[in-house]
Amino acid sequence: MQRSRRPTIRDVAAAANVSPTTVSHALNGKGVVKRETVERIRAVAEQIGYSPSAIARGLRNSRLGTLALVIRPFTTLDSFIPEGVDYFLRTAGSASLVAMEHGYSLMLVGDPGKPDSPLSARAADAYIVTEPFENDPVLTILDQQRVPFVSVGADPARRDAFVTIEARAVEQARAAFEHLRSAGARRIALVTGTDRNVWNLDSQAAYAAWCEELGQEPLLLTVPEAQGEDAGDIVLDRFFTGRGPRPDAFHCLTGRHASGVAAAAIRRGIAVPADLLVMAGSGSLQNQMLSPTVTAFDLRPELIAQQAVEVAACLAERRAIDPALLRSPDVVLQVRESTSR
Repeated sequence: MQRSRRPTIRDVAAAANVSPTTVSHALNGKGVVKRETVERIRAVAEQIGYSPSAIARGLRNSRLGTLALVIRPFTTLDSFIPEGVDYFLRTAGSASLVAMEHGYSLMLVGDPGKPDSPLSARAADAYIVTEPFENDPVLTILDQQRVPFVSVGADPARRDAFVTIEARAVEQARAAFEHLRSAGARRIALVTGTDRNVWNLDSQAAYAAWCEELGQEPLLLTVPEAQGEDAGDIVLDRFFTGRGPRPDAFHCLTGRHASGVAAAAIRRGIAVPADLLVMAGSGSLQNQMLSPTVTAFDLRPELIAQQAVEVAACLAERRAIDPALLRSPDVVLQVRESTSR
């Protein structure tokens, strides 16, 4: 036998002069194998350095000791590490550590449903899928294959179909509008991304209802998340050229969009915050580095990740889920210069 490759169950069978099935039964405690044969097979396996595949063993035992994290916004972003966006790094880092606390390892997975995805992408005890899209195919394939998963934020088209940690986007949007109103804004515009997830869609619905309550004409613009800070000029061109109503405040769901809007306004001679208030629904590093600094919500992704891992572990182990884990934590409003007059 060549020692340059990993020994297989067939190598053990050949060395012990038995069938591969007998080796499998002996090493896994199944079937009827004489005690002396079991001892001989185990001795041979140890001698030649054979160890069962962790994945194969896990599949047999219905337990791999692995959780998978699928971050869906990566699908439409320009990079897996978008500049200044620490939300996903904080999510993945926290989830990895909490998973270890629960006795699991955590793997990041792109899209387990793609034909070219590695086999390991489909080998986990349970999945965490963050910010899924409307009719998300990842949720569909996991559901069809009866793989346990928890969704962070609902699938907008199937809100009650799966185990979900509530996003609370409506509550957060209204809190943002009230903060801007209290800072003196009277014509608030909303800038969302184009991904069809609950964060964008529910924020838009909350804004429409809020405008109707106040009798204000909605000033809404959607810009692809991947535009990053370049969204600033797109937004300013839309609202500050022509004769249409000009907002005196912007709530941008994406932190990079908010910094881009503030920077573009300053370049055009619009004072922030004196003439224009700007805030973000999710912070980025640019919000803290820009002058003026930009007000933003801290969505507390570390706590969301902790809850998601705990729910995923419950699903993998078929334990009851504490309902409190299915409600995302309260966000923290970090008031900075862009809304402080």
